[in-house]
Amino acid sequence: MRTELRITAAAGTLPQIHAVGALAARRTGVGTVHLIGTAATPLGGDELDIRITVGPGARLLVRSVAATIALPGRQTRKSLAHWRFEVAADGELDFDPEPTVVAGGAEHETLTTVRLEEGARLRLRERVQIGRTGEDHGFWSGELRADIGDLPLLRHRLDLGGDAATDDALSGPRALESVLTYPDDRPAEITGRDAALLPLAAGGTLFTRTATALRV
Repeated sequence: MRTELRITAAAGTLPQIHAVGALAARRTGVGTVHLIGTAATPLGGDELDIRITVGPGARLLVRSVAATIALPGRQTRKSLAHWRFEVAADGELDFDPEPTVVAGGAEHETLTTVRLEEGARLRLRERVQIGRTGEDHGFWSGELRADIGDLPLLRHRLDLGGDAATDDALSGPRALESVLTYPDDRPAEITGRDAALLPLAAGGTLFTRTATALRV
């Protein structure tokens, strides 16, 4: 199944939503939208194409009503999701959905592209858990590309799960929390052995934490 979702926020008006497929969205506040699954997705073979655009002077909060469960399909285990975020000057986007859980036997690939104009503000949070309760298998691959105008801000890729090239069956992480914040002038900070806040050369920060399980 192919799913397409478009959310457009403009200053002074309610966000506009257009959806086809297994993912929809509902306005739950003046500048707040919640993502809602209308059918089981992503299943193996599914493709999701989601674009969120915030215009000049607009502010948008995006949340979800439940976690996303990636499941294997009958003919293939792999599903794909492409998230596209565009934020104009003086626009602000706060994107913080519930986690994605990759079930045993599933393979889910995510490509996230971010385009910011000078003066835009962004908080982009992603959380991934490999396996449901009692499961230790499943595979997730995530790539994040962010630019400010024509200036590269971030290129980041991470694989999680039993099929990852660097996975360790004894201590390999099964959960990820990632937060891209722009602008942000906080200094670098390392927390324990699994979490780090790193400043980006073009401004902003990237926080990442890997662990056995997400924090409640």
